[in-house]
Amino acid sequence: MDELTRELRTAPWIKSSRSGSNGGNCVEVASLSGGRRGVRDSKDPHGPVLVFGPGEWNAFLGAVKSGAFD
Repeated sequence: MDELTRELRTAPWIKSSRSGSNGGNCVEVASLSGGRRGVRDSKDPHGPVLVFGPGEWNAFLGAVKSGAFD
């Protein structure tokens, strides 16, 4: 097992605060080494995970805060 896979399996995952308000479409995020973030579907915790670097994550948060996905 590689280091990233091990880290993803043991990372504390945090469910989005909006998870209960959107019909069960839940997203979880984990803080990883090197400032990376893992994102997964909480309904499929053993499924695929997207991993974002610090710059990508900050750009994503900026877009969310500006309403780009509303």
